[in-house]
Amino acid sequence: MNKKTGAVAAIMIILAFVFIQFSTPVLERATMRVGNADSGGCVYLTFDDGPSDRVTPKILDTLLKEDVKATFFIVGRSAERRKGLVRRAFDEGHSIGVHSYSHDYKSIYSSPAALLDDIEKCNDLIEDITGTRSCVYRFPGGSFNLSGRLTSAVERAGYRYVDWNASIKDAEYAHPQPGQLIRAAEEGARGRRTVVLLCHDSTDKTATAQALPEIITYFRSSGYTFCTLT
Repeated sequence: MNKKTGAVAAIMIILAFVFIQFSTPVLERATMRVGNADSGGCVYLTFDDGPSDRVTPKILDTLLKEDVKATFFIVGRSAERRKGLVRRAFDEGHSIGVHSYSHDYKSIYSSPAALLDDIEKCNDLIEDITGTRSCVYRFPGGSFNLSGRLTSAVERAGYRYVDWNASIKDAEYAHPQPGQLIRAAEEGARGRRTVVLLCHDSTDKTATAQALPEIITYFRSSGYTFCTLT
């Protein structure tokens, strides 16, 4: 090995060491947003955009049968007409999180004040139904590309916002089959000890309800513990 080659190799080793030292804490901090990251082997089943009469009861039935707890990020305007489903989820030990009241991106993301108004309206409803306010929030569409003004406003208001690091892709496929959703869950979880799995329980997500038993079987057989966001 000549001096030039040796110098390049040395630089590459140093850069790799620096990357490992500085990237790992960042990943840990990101994981800590979902809670209990240091316990390892946790999967958080999360359901957005419900409740719906067609899908939510089927999901609750499966969760009850399998003795699994999940987190439901509800849409207030849907919950107004289905308070019984929200109450059932709460009574059966599931966490209820704020997703939005209107789910109208243009309106809620128009300003920090509009966003917080939407959140509080949904949380008022959660308190009316369950007697408890939620401190967990999920941005419609996720926080990934949002202004820091919006994310900071949510945190200053005392909420912990939660994204996801895996998805069953039930909002991506036009007409999903249960098998596609099961494979997406397995692929998304690969290599992760803590999985925050994005699912939906809105009225057109019948394939999600059908896939859920096998998704639960996969994670259970892989040694995961089912966790909830609180």
